[in-house]
Amino acid sequence: MYKEEDYLMISGIQHFLFCRRQWALIHIEQLWEENYLTIEGQNLHRKVDNPYLKEKRKEKITVRGLPIHSSSLGLTGICDVVEFSANRAGVYLPIYDGYYSIKPVEYKHGKEKLDLSDEMQLTAQALCLEEMMVTDIPEASLFYFETRQKIPVLIDESKRNILKELYKLYEDVSREAS
Repeated sequence: MYKEEDYLMISGIQHFLFCRRQWALIHIEQLWEENYLTIEGQNLHRKVDNPYLKEKRKEKITVRGLPIHSSSLGLTGICDVVEFSANRAGVYLPIYDGYYSIKPVEYKHGKEKLDLSDEMQLTAQALCLEEMMVTDIPEASLFYFETRQKIPVLIDESKRNILKELYKLYEDVSREAS
């Protein structure tokens, strides 16, 4: 179990895999410079990141900007979107007085990547939600603004194992750099 002050950012996993230099500048050196891509990404995320905007359509509740964490993994972050779909086999949510399956959806500015950086960030979100909600999350989604595609991502044992190995390296490098 990790103490809250030792938690690492889930977004750092994506940065770490995508580009170690970018990760170090953002998460270690605390250097961030806006450019047209980051500003465009912020504009696209405006609705997605609004935690006060919730939707209920038929049997699905969509929550935005949901803070998440895992004390067993030492991770914290925010889910862009979490979809709660009515499902008798799901987890009971008193606030909605029903049983729901849970699916995180991560929104990305560009298009699908060839590496696993986005999928590992999404897997980390799913594992945090599993711990918080005491449930299993077998699938999540990545939505890419550039292609307007929502891509299903299986949260299988292989991805879980890759994330755990990656996290050990991410944690070691983060602690050494601090």
